[in-house]
Amino acid sequence: MNAGTALPPLRATRLLDQVRERLRYAHCSLSAERSYVYWVRSFVRFHGLRHPREMGAAEVEGFLSWLANHHGASVSTHRQALSALVFLYRQVLGIDLPWLQEIGRPRPPQRLPLVMSRLEVQRLLQADTP
Repeated sequence: MNAGTALPPLRATRLLDQVRERLRYAHCSLSAERSYVYWVRSFVRFHGLRHPREMGAAEVEGFLSWLANHHGASVSTHRQALSALVFLYRQVLGIDLPWLQEIGRPRPPQRLPLVMSRLEVQRLLQADTP
């Protein structure tokens, strides 16, 4: 959605219903809706059922840090949770996130291309050379 586009007022009163309403307005898939609701619910539960309006950068960063360090979330899972929280704050709560750029994002591990298996390398090195 464009930042300049005015969104219709929310009809739902409960937070997760508001998230669903905005996602449906944006024509998001059912799987996206389920995952975003899951991450918003997890975020709220992680902080003792506090409303996201009462929280800010420290709480978002704390939740994402917990995901990466204690929960062992992958980079893609971390990004999905962050996207859900950005959607929550921008589209549902209408709160601008100037501090969002300062939140650390995990980098995917760099992988070297694997051409031969270890066993193949061992066989090659152990082979008699003429």
